Amino acid sequence: MGSFDPSAAAAPGSGLFGLDSSAESARVHVLGVPFDATTSFRKGAARGPEAILAASRQVDLYDLLTGRPYEAGIWMAPPDPRFAAWNEDATARAQPVIDAGGVGRDLALATAAERVDALQAELDALVLERTRASLEAGKFCALVGGDHSVPFGAIRAHAERFPGLGLLHFDAHADLRVAYEGFPRSHASIVDNVVRELPSIARILSVGLRDLSAEEHAAIDGERVRAVFDVHWADARLRGQDLRSVVRRELAALPREVYVTFDVDGLDPSLCPHTGTPVPGGLRWDEAMLWLEELVLSGRRIVGVDLCEVAPDPRGVLGEGWDENVGARLLYRLIGFALQSEREA
Repeated sequence: MGSFDPSAAAAPGSGLFGLDSSAESARVHVLGVPFDATTSFRKGAARGPEAILAASRQVDLYDLLTGRPYEAGIWMAPPDPRFAAWNEDATARAQPVIDAGGVGRDLALATAAERVDALQAELDALVLERTRASLEAGKFCALVGGDHSVPFGAIRAHAERFPGLGLLHFDAHADLRVAYEGFPRSHASIVDNVVRELPSIARILSVGLRDLSAEEHAAIDGERVRAVFDVHWADARLRGQDLRSVVRRELAALPREVYVTFDVDGLDPSLCPHTGTPVPGGLRWDEAMLWLEELVLSGRRIVGVDLCEVAPDPRGVLGEGWDENVGARLLYRLIGFALQSEREA
């Protein structure tokens, strides 16, 4: 990395984490997808990629758990204007549907929802194309949302490349709703879409769930789709059980190669107060790190990651808020653990 000083302050306007990596030299490619059209409670996740980029320049690059991830080179793709344009169009069409609580029998709302679905299909196709290209170039891929609908194309690309893949899903919600509020690609439907459309994903383990419907609960079959519910995790914590043993037992269900999809509302809301659908409870920071650390120690390889639903404080200065600072550090840890897993697999 030439004369780069990892201990110096990041230069204004520098790349992700203050690095000067190029697309060619970087081992890690990061794709920002600023889209949150179907977010049904409060928006803001579309500003996540830009906010995390700004906040990342304050992250110290030496990490006590994962060492020096920056040495591999981390490059964030320039913003693609198509994502923002699709988000603007889809948001305008989706909002009347959301306000009405769904499509119902209203033809105009049904037409609007169909257009939103078409726009999201274009988004999925572009994310798939960009992720495939990076994978074919031998890069490790990370995606930053946006709401939790946006990584579907990235997950599909990894499922194609790694048949039998496992999905480790951190979230307050099960995301198993079918066409929520009339939107097949809703932020509340990402896992349902994976289950139905990506049969090569062998196992899904959802961690932190605490807000779900009865139908979603019934869809968690304990075989292909497993879950660690927050009430059970909290009970183990309160009883003083060995949480590391709990994590090891649950991770045993996953195959050797794993993709991590991380909705930041899986964390305690004190860490992500402006996320779109916060829920009381959730993982503490150290508990989330325990899951990632044990995933690596288990000998499994993290082949791809995404981080979604980071929404900066709309009243604050972009990049200086708590949400994006937590998000930037979580992204660095996700990348760091993934690179570590490649060395230890």
